[in-house]
Amino acid sequence: MGAAIGWGALAASSLVIGAAIGLVRPWPRKLVGLVLGFGAGALISAVSFELFQEGIRLAGAVPVAIGLAVGALTYFAASGKVASMGGGAALALGAFLDGIPEQMVLGIGVAGGQSVSAGLLAAIFVSNLPEAIGGATDMKRHMHTEKQVLLNWIWIAAFCAIATVIGYAVADLASEGLQAGINGFAAGALIVMLVDSMIPEATEQGGRSTGLVTTLGFAVAAGLSIAG
Repeated sequence: MGAAIGWGALAASSLVIGAAIGLVRPWPRKLVGLVLGFGAGALISAVSFELFQEGIRLAGAVPVAIGLAVGALTYFAASGKVASMGGGAALALGAFLDGIPEQMVLGIGVAGGQSVSAGLLAAIFVSNLPEAIGGATDMKRHMHTEKQVLLNWIWIAAFCAIATVIGYAVADLASEGLQAGINGFAAGALIVMLVDSMIPEATEQGGRSTGLVTTLGFAVAAGLSIAG
């Protein structure tokens, strides 16, 4: 249990670190856009290698497809409720909806006695930082004081860390099909968030070079996944 708490807190801490970086000073729009683009690339890698591919390996296509549909519809419905609150709120929602299942997968792996996936941990960390930096920067402009923004991201990080402990606690009850479904849920939420919020926001702020930085983010995260 101690290992699950430690790894969960480490992975989730990137959300608070990213939010603090976003709030510490005003960041140029272009730089925020490029950071978001890098994070989008890392998330595409996480969907491809750490979530979808691993889910297929565990239990085949059907549980992953069901989880994918549920995750996509859940994010779509929830994001409609916060659409008027600005891009930062959508990024925060995305961090929450994909962070919970991602870190449950992390906790299940720890309980199973597996070595912690360096690729998954790196993908969570590398993608959380830009999400939190961009989200906190945008939320500061639109809706909250700095203290309120930071508290929002601390709460998200806390829930994500708790999800690791929950994954650890229910590991014995979680069939491979359920684990694959959890992977699919995270992947579905991520894909909709990327297309609806993160990539458009990155391109709008970062300009044409955003695509190149997104490719770099994918390459870095994919390399870490393969190495892990």
